[in-house]
Amino acid sequence: MIQFQCDYSEGAHPRILERLVETNFEQTPGYGEDIYCRKAAGLIRNVCGAPDADVHFLVGGTQTNFTVISSILRPYQGVLCADTGHINVHETGAVEHGGHKVLALPSENGKLSAETARNAMIAHMEEDGPEHTVQPGMIYISFSTELGTVYTLAELEALAAVCREYDIPLFIDGARMGYGLASEGCDVTIKDIARLADVFYIGGTKQGALFGEAVVITNDSLKKDFRYFIKQNGGMLAKGRLLGIQFLALFEDGLYFSLSEHAVSLAHKLRAALKAKGYAFLVESPGNQQFPILGNELVKALSSEFGFSVWKNVDESHTAVRFCTSWATTPDAVDKLIEALP
Repeated sequence: MIQFQCDYSEGAHPRILERLVETNFEQTPGYGEDIYCRKAAGLIRNVCGAPDADVHFLVGGTQTNFTVISSILRPYQGVLCADTGHINVHETGAVEHGGHKVLALPSENGKLSAETARNAMIAHMEEDGPEHTVQPGMIYISFSTELGTVYTLAELEALAAVCREYDIPLFIDGARMGYGLASEGCDVTIKDIARLADVFYIGGTKQGALFGEAVVITNDSLKKDFRYFIKQNGGMLAKGRLLGIQFLALFEDGLYFSLSEHAVSLAHKLRAALKAKGYAFLVESPGNQQFPILGNELVKALSSEFGFSVWKNVDESHTAVRFCTSWATTPDAVDKLIEALP
């Protein structure tokens, strides 16, 4: 079985495993206060062009989203996001479980527009007695989105402007940030994200690490006591150096970005072959996730050899599926999938 179901099927890049073995018997302080976490944080600040940012390492994406959001919102506030947003559709109500409502808004191809976000803020403020409803307290987006699409720089700047206008923070989920930045036509850099977002995270789990996400807080008002929130939500890894070592390996010589480019290039190869064979797509995705529409019989036939996600029923005889390439996908695997497509 060749897997295209997700971008975290494999373990970790060999360079990360080598660094973990090399440092295995070293004795270091716990809870992320070791030299490797400090060095990795320094590299991340440098690549983001954010020398004053706070950098924290957590284990997984859902844990990170929940911890960041709960650290920001007041008890009566909720978080605005696209109706297709990860926190709304794929995290088992984790945010709501913490007492905060996800305020899902209509989106186009997975993206939340500044106009839609602004209208939501206006609608709340113009209500007769707005205190009777959940107050929007922040905006959440992901880069890239759940549908593999990527915000343009102009779109990010417009969303950030709405946040500044209403004095709420912009939080960017970067579980697949590297793949987003490497996407075709992307005009956003990681420094742009650091400049526009109040807090964001850089994904490791889906981008070559065994596990781990790096939270970057640029807004000074959100920094205070964040480690308390990490601990309270079970995110403070006692052997925190395991996270620092991984991000050190990813960022010390650009490995994070080269792995992202590898995955996206293979996704583009697959996309070109699908288009050449006449297949339509649910959405045009410039990154490592591709959503072709296949006949149901073909979906069934392919599933005996390939792992992939069944995404959406298009009609009685056709289904949109997701093929996801990763940092570890091989050209041979993509070639075999292409050969299997009639």
